[in-house]
Amino acid sequence: MKIYNVVLSGGVGSRLWPMSRKSHPKQYLEIFNDRSLFELTIKRNQKITTDLMVIGNKDNECLSQEILNKLNVNCLKVTEAVPRNTAAAIAFSAFAVDKDDILIVTPSDHLIQKMDEYEDAIQRAIELARSNYIVTFGVQPTHPETGYGYIEHKGDRVLSFREKPNHITAQDFIERGNFLWNSGMFCFKAGILLEELKKFEPEIYEKSFIAWENAKDGYLDEALSLDIPANSIDYAVMERSKRIKVVPAKFAWDDLGSFEALYDYFRSGGHPVDRNGNMTIGTNTYTAFVGLNNCIFVTTPTANLILQKEDSQEVKNVYNYLERKRPDLV
Repeated sequence: MKIYNVVLSGGVGSRLWPMSRKSHPKQYLEIFNDRSLFELTIKRNQKITTDLMVIGNKDNECLSQEILNKLNVNCLKVTEAVPRNTAAAIAFSAFAVDKDDILIVTPSDHLIQKMDEYEDAIQRAIELARSNYIVTFGVQPTHPETGYGYIEHKGDRVLSFREKPNHITAQDFIERGNFLWNSGMFCFKAGILLEELKKFEPEIYEKSFIAWENAKDGYLDEALSLDIPANSIDYAVMERSKRIKVVPAKFAWDDLGSFEALYDYFRSGGHPVDRNGNMTIGTNTYTAFVGLNNCIFVTTPTANLILQKEDSQEVKNVYNYLERKRPDLV
């Protein structure tokens, strides 16, 4: 039996535009002590797994391969022709291995600290996976975040999954004390996941299998891939299966999915801010903020962004607009 770290690397990080683009998504930005989140993800899991698998897309394959070469790491690669969300991506990873192999699925764009606690959580999840459970990792919330989904739990038993709440609801979750942030990390036997996917989403299962069977050296066919319904693993399996367990995790976790999160990370590392909490990212040129508080100025060679830190989630709306009107900028 092998234990794979399955690294999902197909995201575009739209809420970190203009730093993150389709041609160079956030997981490949070397802004974490000159390392990328993709590199940190691989290194973090090397000690606790036997093998590595990278699920990515054809547009960014060269970026991931550069880092794999740098680390001198061999891996099994699955290259998607078109993104079909996480249910299909995870199905491909399960089709690629033996049914009793354990898969630890981790996004490539999360920042995780407190490694002792992280390794303890992974080992607990592996134990549950060996008992045929599908495990998700829930992170102890530190504030009423509206950008994450939540897991209501009692011990390792999942009571419910909740969508991204408004601020009042998120505050209520915090006060109730039995809600965790949904980290988007999973652990399971390949065969168990496929059984549940086939039960709840037979079309995704069957069409993903056809695409996988016709893949060439891990490269998936575009026409067959487009035939797969796009759905997340949360909707397809996690919210419906009776085999779900949650590991309440104590490690420090952040998906760095917004400039507010990036601001906090940079500030904790000594990145300068002015006396009113304003920050520049991407330039050392002196920049003055007049009459503004807690603002972020992001500059790149082709686009700039100015935002109120608390409105970081709204950047995705800018990205969506540009995707329609100025695709050259995304």
